[in-house]
Amino acid sequence: MLSAFSNSFKIPELRQRILFTFGLIFVCRLIAMVPTPGVDAVALRNFIASLQSQAGGSFLGLFDMFSGGAFQNAAVGALGIMPYISASIILQLMTAVVPALERLAREGDTGRQKITQYTRYLTLVLCVIQGYAMAATLQNPAALGINEQIVVMSGVWGFRILTIITMTTGTMLMMWLGEQMTDRGIGNGISLIITVNIISRLPDAVRATVNMFIPVDGIARFNIFHLVGLLVMIFLVIAGVIAVTQAQRKIPVQYAKRVVGRKVYGGQSTYMPLRVNYSGVMPIIFAQAILMFPSRILGMIPHPAFKSIAAALNYGTWIYNLLYALMILFFSYFWVATQFNPIQIADDLKKYGGYVPGIRPGRPTAEFLDRTMTRITLAGAVFLTVIAVIPSILAQYFGIPFIVASFFGGTSMLIMVGVMLDTMRQIESHLLMRHYDGFLKKGKLRSRR
Repeated sequence: MLSAFSNSFKIPELRQRILFTFGLIFVCRLIAMVPTPGVDAVALRNFIASLQSQAGGSFLGLFDMFSGGAFQNAAVGALGIMPYISASIILQLMTAVVPALERLAREGDTGRQKITQYTRYLTLVLCVIQGYAMAATLQNPAALGINEQIVVMSGVWGFRILTIITMTTGTMLMMWLGEQMTDRGIGNGISLIITVNIISRLPDAVRATVNMFIPVDGIARFNIFHLVGLLVMIFLVIAGVIAVTQAQRKIPVQYAKRVVGRKVYGGQSTYMPLRVNYSGVMPIIFAQAILMFPSRILGMIPHPAFKSIAAALNYGTWIYNLLYALMILFFSYFWVATQFNPIQIADDLKKYGGYVPGIRPGRPTAEFLDRTMTRITLAGAVFLTVIAVIPSILAQYFGIPFIVASFFGGTSMLIMVGVMLDTMRQIESHLLMRHYDGFLKKGKLRSRR
């Protein structure tokens, strides 16, 4: 593997792409450090710390992790790249239910460019809405039940307009940088930005891990056996995420022979890969986004019954974990139902003379694909549920800091592993094209004979 990394810099085009990607990542990290005018950064850090201590890793704490600490630093890129991700998810879901968008998606590159343009416009709208909401929240932190000092150091509407313009510009700039990474760099630029933002919290996680084993008043809560257990656990989690991310059910497909003029087409055997974790990280994101509201809304109602319900729905409670698991299972099937179209796949197979051996073309093939996808989705959904609740269990029941527990599963682990695998596959394709071995073999120059 080390030889493959060294060979990556021997190919001029690949070396240029890698260095270009690193350069744009450096610019994205600068955007996460440049402060927004009119905000007291020290007071904002205390505000985020109060939220995290109250909810054990609240949504804003999770949002700060995805922005790479930009929110806690009151930076220009405080919104991060999440508005673009939200716009992409909304357009992707609408493509499955809106006929006009579905027709655009089938038009090839022209249709995809049009959908990408709509995604940028929607990103701009979401940036304005989220920027206004963030400015209003910073001006009135008591609305979230946090009694902290005033974070804002300027007027009401002047600060709000300045915050909207600044944070919207930062997000749109990062969106453009991500697209440039995808076109002229290596890997998916938007995904790489999120991954780098998550990894940027790793030094703080290491520092918190070291503090776990430092004795307080002569007593240490954790010992060497806990450290060995954590190392074994993170190794097993990473191995499991890689295995399930790459797992797929191969459906054999046979193409009938066709005679066109003097040439014979088809007749070959291939397979159709159905991913076990077809929905990826989407069910976890949906579940987190929905569960962040009930406890906050009910906690604002001045009645003891609602206060107790809000406390029961706080992050890390057994009721929260149960609802979290059920919603992940539901959204796993929901995502497959909206994105996987067995009828269209069966029609395309029939159009090009393909069929699944033992299954009649047309509707029987669609029913077979739907039944197979339903079964393997259950395995992927159970896996997502286990991975998602690990950080909550470690933080609430074992006393591990949330910033440390977040690297043992959840959204961050799934994103990091998925993006790293995709980037390594792209680098490996460049190596194989230039007669080098990939990451799974010795990295040496192949014979050109």
